[in-house]
Amino acid sequence: MSANTSRQPTGDSDLTSGPGQAAPSADGTPGAAEDATKAIDGSGRPERRFWSSRRIPAALAALLSAAAVGFLLYDVVAVRAGRNAMRWRRRLAEELATRPLDDVWMIVGAAVAMALGLWLFLLAVTPGLRRLLPMRRPTGIPGTEDVRAGLDRRAAALVLRDRAMQVPGVQSAQVDVGRRKVKARARAHFRGLEEVRADLDAELGEAVASLGLARQPTLAVRVRRPKKG
Repeated sequence: MSANTSRQPTGDSDLTSGPGQAAPSADGTPGAAEDATKAIDGSGRPERRFWSSRRIPAALAALLSAAAVGFLLYDVVAVRAGRNAMRWRRRLAEELATRPLDDVWMIVGAAVAMALGLWLFLLAVTPGLRRLLPMRRPTGIPGTEDVRAGLDRRAAALVLRDRAMQVPGVQSAQVDVGRRKVKARARAHFRGLEEVRADLDAELGEAVASLGLARQPTLAVRVRRPKKG
């Protein structure tokens, strides 16, 4: 998820930085990130991602399976009652018995069945809900042992973008928030690139730490001049 905003133009060059860390505030006192870390210190257990209920794929799979099994069961019962098997089942049995394994339709049918099976398997073993970032559990507060909180990646990107725009010299900023990495790109229309990058690194490092995420993402900052024109 990403967010961006802007102000106005000049020159052309850029500067990047690696992972950022939370920094103390200008007066030398620990920043808000440190206070936030103390306030919501986790229990030491790794925080798991949220699982999607996946109601639509589950409902479709259940309905299709029920329809196919019901249709087949009806035909089997009809045959047991002395009626002829339906034409589609006789045709299917004949095709499966006479077509060679290297036939195009046999290969296509097997590929489709394998793709559907793999899709259902992946849905069953992966959590989904990639847009939600798990937050640390609160401790020392009665009744919160089973509380779980998550932060939307788009909301986190907006918060970090607003913090980036507060740095003097930043004309525009774009922030992409992933599960393991935060990428910030900014354009500086005055002040030195190195100064702006250092301030952005400190400001965003503190902001990322203050989000209270269970897995602290690394921070990459890139600063450049806006294009002339």
